Amino acid sequence: MPNIKSAAKRVRQIQKRTLRNKMIKTRVRTSIRRFKEALATADAENAKAALQKALRELDKAVTKGVIHKNNAARKKSRLTKLFNRNAS
Repeated sequence: MPNIKSAAKRVRQIQKRTLRNKMIKTRVRTSIRRFKEALATADAENAKAALQKALRELDKAVTKGVIHKNNAARKKSRLTKLFNRNAS
């Protein structure tokens, strides 16, 4: 435990940020999982909606600074490619 007041504050800030980042990452992973599950059921409408939600969550994570923009771009590209391959 820190002895200095400012260090204690930094610990509190880090805990808050860690929790926020964890929530956002969990939301991203869940939306990707739900997209893949929708794709497995061969329901094109449901899969398209799930893909849009996953892409939106990835963009939000980039905006919040939780993941790097290239990481999100790569994931979005792979998900879209997966959707296009299975939809046709």
